[in-house]
Amino acid sequence: MTHNINDRGLAVIVLAAGQGTRMKSSLPKVLHRIGGRPLVGHVIDTALALAPERVVLVVRHERDLVAGTVIEQTPGVVIVDQDDVPGTGRAVELALDALDDFTGDVLVLSGDVPLLDSDTLTGLVGAHRDGSAAATVLSAVLEDATGYGRVIRDAEGAVTRIVEQKDATPDEAAVHEINAGVYVFEAQALRAHLSLVGTANAQGEKYLTDVVALLRDSRLVVAAASAPDAAAALGVNDRVQLAEAARLLNARTVRRWQLEGATILDPATTWIDVDAKLASDVTVLPNTHILGATVVDAGATIGPDTSLVHCEVGENATVTRTDATLAVIGAGATVGPFAYLRPGTHLGARGKIGTFVETKNSTIGERSKVPHLSYIGDTTIGTGVNLGAGAITANYDDIAKHRTEIGDEVHTGSHNVFVAPVRIGDGAKTGAGAVVRKDVPAGALALSIAPQRNIEGWVESNRPGTGAADVAARARSAQKADDGSQEEDR
Repeated sequence: MTHNINDRGLAVIVLAAGQGTRMKSSLPKVLHRIGGRPLVGHVIDTALALAPERVVLVVRHERDLVAGTVIEQTPGVVIVDQDDVPGTGRAVELALDALDDFTGDVLVLSGDVPLLDSDTLTGLVGAHRDGSAAATVLSAVLEDATGYGRVIRDAEGAVTRIVEQKDATPDEAAVHEINAGVYVFEAQALRAHLSLVGTANAQGEKYLTDVVALLRDSRLVVAAASAPDAAAALGVNDRVQLAEAARLLNARTVRRWQLEGATILDPATTWIDVDAKLASDVTVLPNTHILGATVVDAGATIGPDTSLVHCEVGENATVTRTDATLAVIGAGATVGPFAYLRPGTHLGARGKIGTFVETKNSTIGERSKVPHLSYIGDTTIGTGVNLGAGAITANYDDIAKHRTEIGDEVHTGSHNVFVAPVRIGDGAKTGAGAVVRKDVPAGALALSIAPQRNIEGWVESNRPGTGAADVAARARSAQKADDGSQEEDR
């Protein structure tokens, strides 16, 4: 649901300048992915649901990589570079400069808080405006608040300041109400007080949180709104928290599709990316990953033990124990078990890609079957085709790839090799073991026949002393004795 907050202007600042050293990664923290998107991508997507006038992203570490990733997802975002002055306060100060003379409310988000939802943010902005506050902080109560800034209140419950854990006294560190790193500020009050913030703290940084105490000193209203779901406030600072955020997001996504009419038998082992779509009456069996922008139509059954990445699955199709990427599976088609569909695979309606079959850059027509033990690459297959077991399209000659074209209603024998480029005409047939190097006319039977040659005694001569040689010698002796007995009978 999209919420349009239009009482007065709203701008969004997303903080994404940090390195995230606790991730122990060459990749910037905000670009680590859960649910198929980078952390910062989730944050921006949620912010856009509030229809802000402008979105500003503050970057520093791996600036080009972070900015490029975000712009690819959301082209309208304004990029601001943080200078050598460290801290969230300085980042917001620079972002405000990019907002020029904006006078509405400023929503400040951290790029590493991916579980925020639009309802939580709408409630935060609404509480801020209803309370005529200069600043409103999103808070949450956590059993383990380690690593988070604490929200400190006075005896009447009013917010007095926010203290980072490294600067907290023992009493402050014992507080379980944490700062989620999400704020709404009245723009003019924020500008006026940011210039007063110093760097006299354990980190030597210009903290945005110090603005809270300064606003209080100016007798302006500072409020805190508690997140309805504490998980929405969870930040990601290390790999443990990344995994937990991924689990919580996935549980939310799975539940959404269950409520939309999909049967998901084992939510704990089913992973669905946020951009995937499931129709009603889809059945998802255990240990299944539906990733990227995969779309599964009504009545399809996926799994168990299946991974679909950016795939399209038609109505009533069945996909079992299969890995597929950038593939299209038609209505009523059957895939697997143990199939591998590489990019560019198009399987027509009621078609089949069976056991231990690999396909790539190939179109397999309606009602056509590649049932087992085959490699089909750079191939076009017509309708009503049946390829025998062990079919191979030899598409690469060490220099270039070549295509194989197989017409309608073609039936091939087992263990065929099609040496591309080659075309098999409509209605043609091939014999078992055929190596097809030339085009086969429509309706023809293609055979690749060489006379069988038996070299008597070869094993005994070339593999003496082996078990095979011993049993062969006994069998040959028995055969000679039997032949001699038959000769005497004559």
